[in-house]
Amino acid sequence: MKSRFVASLCLVAGTAGLSIAALAQAPAPAAKSTAPAKPAPDMTTLHVQVLLDHLGFGPGVIDGRGGLSTKLALQGFQRARNLPVTGEIDRPTLRALARYKAIRPVRTLKVAQSDIAGPFFQIPDKEADQAKLPALGYANPLERLAERFHTTPETIAALNPGGRVAAGVALRFPNILPASRDYDAKLKPEWRQTLSMLNVSAVQPQGDRIVVDKSEGVLKVFAGEKLLAQFPATMGSEHDPLPLGTWKVQGMSYLPPFHYNPDLFWDASSKDEKALLPPGPNGPVGVIWMDLNKPHYGIHGTPKPETIGRSESHGCIRLTNWDAARVSLMIKPGTPAIFQA
Repeated sequence: MKSRFVASLCLVAGTAGLSIAALAQAPAPAAKSTAPAKPAPDMTTLHVQVLLDHLGFGPGVIDGRGGLSTKLALQGFQRARNLPVTGEIDRPTLRALARYKAIRPVRTLKVAQSDIAGPFFQIPDKEADQAKLPALGYANPLERLAERFHTTPETIAALNPGGRVAAGVALRFPNILPASRDYDAKLKPEWRQTLSMLNVSAVQPQGDRIVVDKSEGVLKVFAGEKLLAQFPATMGSEHDPLPLGTWKVQGMSYLPPFHYNPDLFWDASSKDEKALLPPGPNGPVGVIWMDLNKPHYGIHGTPKPETIGRSESHGCIRLTNWDAARVSLMIKPGTPAIFQA
């Protein structure tokens, strides 16, 4: 890995030089939250979230504020390390994390002039209108940066009070830069580029099964009896319950378009028609679809990372885009996927 990583970002025309706080509060696709900037994150919590992210126990969005996803990540880490399972940032957990203290909580990175190119998109609500776009991409450079650094626009704004998005400006981000970007050459170039943009390391442990636990709200990756990784997940709803049982991952579709069929959605309007939505991180399944041997069901990304574990799905398993991409590097087609209550 290079000693200094230059953040790659784009600017839609007219946004160069805008304050981060302004961009954080600017209109964005309906799929994304744009709450006003909040006070500075708690740096101890943020540091723990960064370390858990590095170690494969995803805390959801890294925001320095904790919450359910961070508690679940702590519980997973504690189980994997044979620690008391409290879900808290307690003394035994801090001692176990201390060996990774060389990974600091934030990194300061410069915006390069060559990085400030669009396009960006305002995503309309209706699928028929979304189908007319060339891609379901990010709304602005800050949204893209937030996804890249596994955080939120509001957190970047809080880490950079008074900061601007412009070439040459140094900004602070959660320090989740990957250990390696040496991705398998067999992967398509556009997918390798997406993995790099999402700061997903090329080096991942290899699992032999996935377990989706409804009671815990997480997806776990195992090798034998060893818990390798765990990520918060959204799974099913009252109308589309999680299909319990043992399934199999049949294959993976990278940067997939989405075939919208209103007949498959209980909450679709009777006026809706079928539509082919273009690919993009703000599409209904995000950047990846891992197909299961149950028709219409899969494990996939999301346009709304801040809602993982806090909303419902149409029966599928939804992860943040960066976690879904990471899981795809941990398993192979044919991997069992066990869905349990």
